[in-house]
Amino acid sequence: MNHSMRALSALMAALFAVLVANPAFAQDGGWRLEPDARIEVQTVSAETTTRDSDLIVDGEAISVRGQVGVALEKRGVRLRLEADRIEVLRLGEARRNIARDRFTATVQTDIEKDWELQLQARHFDDMVSVESNDTDEWQGSARLTWESDRKHRIRLQGTWREREYDNGALAETTGEGPRVDAEYRRRFGRYHYLAFDLRAESIKSDDLRRGFERESAGVAYTRPITPDLRVRPAIEVIRTRFDNRLTDNGEPRRDNLVAPEVELLWWPGKWRIEAEAKYIFAGSNEPARDREGYRLSLSVGYAF
Repeated sequence: MNHSMRALSALMAALFAVLVANPAFAQDGGWRLEPDARIEVQTVSAETTTRDSDLIVDGEAISVRGQVGVALEKRGVRLRLEADRIEVLRLGEARRNIARDRFTATVQTDIEKDWELQLQARHFDDMVSVESNDTDEWQGSARLTWESDRKHRIRLQGTWREREYDNGALAETTGEGPRVDAEYRRRFGRYHYLAFDLRAESIKSDDLRRGFERESAGVAYTRPITPDLRVRPAIEVIRTRFDNRLTDNGEPRRDNLVAPEVELLWWPGKWRIEAEAKYIFAGSNEPARDREGYRLSLSVGYAF
């Protein structure tokens, strides 16, 4: 793994420990210190079926997420360090429970009246990725935001990712590649938005099972119902290509996915209660992956 990224991880951990243990260290330097924490419990129910209904897959899970963070601000420069962990209990026979850790360091600064720059370093441990169920990832990104009169916002972000794959009894393998994100958001009022998102990404790897290319596009509309309650319908379209994964016919695998959804967000005070209903249409030239189904989730969180 990249030695500079390992060094950054150690620096993040040391700085986080110092700030939490001794808040006066930051305040004496003129920084405004704001520690925070959050806990969230989520339940998920999902079912997918092949188009001819020969194969039906049910899935239920309960997850618990804990997060701690600290934010510092001084003369327009904002620094945030964050750590979170997710434990997922997957219900049903022969389903393995999973856990994921994430560490993030972010720096934001205003570079002009309407412009903001964000730099971020992030590490994932044991996450589920497009190409593997057990992935460790380091990533670094730069994001540029233009926002005028709070009505129009455009964001462009470039990210480089380095991944390690746990292949069980086989040796670990690696992959790397870029991701580019673009977003336009139109703000009509408080919690009232229309947003368009585009993404292109790829991973190259000497492990022929892991490389892929993907493009996605999405649109979401958020509208407040009450000061604490809002509704968010959205739709996403994803296209994924695995040039080195072959179908039974010997063709490179090609997947397409369309996922309309609707989400309710109720945020009374420090509580965060969110419900989501999503229907997934997945097409592929590999018959076993040509399927559709629903995903329902409910999460209850509290921000300290």
